Amino acid sequence: MKRLLKFMIILVMSATAMLVVGCTKPEDPNNGENGGSNNGGENNGGGTYNGYEYVDLGLPSGTLWATVNVGADIPEDYGHYFAWGETQPKDCYDWDSYVYCDNTYGRLTKYCSDPIYGYEGFTDDLTTLLPDDDAATATWGNGWRMPTKEEWEELYENTTITWITQDGVNGMLFTAANGNSMFLPTAGVQMANHILGVGYCCYYWSNSLYLESPLSAWGFLGSSTCIIGGHGRIGGMSVRAVRSER
Repeated sequence: MKRLLKFMIILVMSATAMLVVGCTKPEDPNNGENGGSNNGGENNGGGTYNGYEYVDLGLPSGTLWATVNVGADIPEDYGHYFAWGETQPKDCYDWDSYVYCDNTYGRLTKYCSDPIYGYEGFTDDLTTLLPDDDAATATWGNGWRMPTKEEWEELYENTTITWITQDGVNGMLFTAANGNSMFLPTAGVQMANHILGVGYCCYYWSNSLYLESPLSAWGFLGSSTCIIGGHGRIGGMSVRAVRSER
């Protein structure tokens, strides 16, 4: 039976609001062209591309998911934190340091669908990150990218999710009908120079702008519930890359 995906629009108007939403403690919960096993779960239909391993979860779209976060070496590593549209980690995540604004809250200079939020009324037609602004593409090369909102929905709808502790790290295990699985560690989220939710929350970006409020972009939040919603673009969140062969 198809599960109901709970959508929540998290329109973050302050750093504090973003940090506290959903962050409740959960209950205890090989390279080569042809897979083998890996620490992120079974990978009997995976491989590598540009030196990074992926797993085939048998999804309808054929989307292949990386087995580690961008910036990580093993599935349990948190990897780097990225603001949406930025391709380098940094020490502080706020409007002053965000690349696509004029250093003022609500004055965007790229990826803006509403003149209310654009610098001097700026808008453009960009609703999906360009390759140069995609942390996965910029870090791992062409062929890898950040997932779309719809690909996060597809992952949720076509896998069974369980909270586990893997090698001492809390996270979410997505197990597909074909027996393959993928682990997402609970890396939390960074706002300003503070990281909150580590060990309790998964915050992962999509490459899709949230059109109704372009201060936000779509992302996946996993804590006591699973939510695909709008998250403030300035937040430092994890990136799990995908690739498509079709």
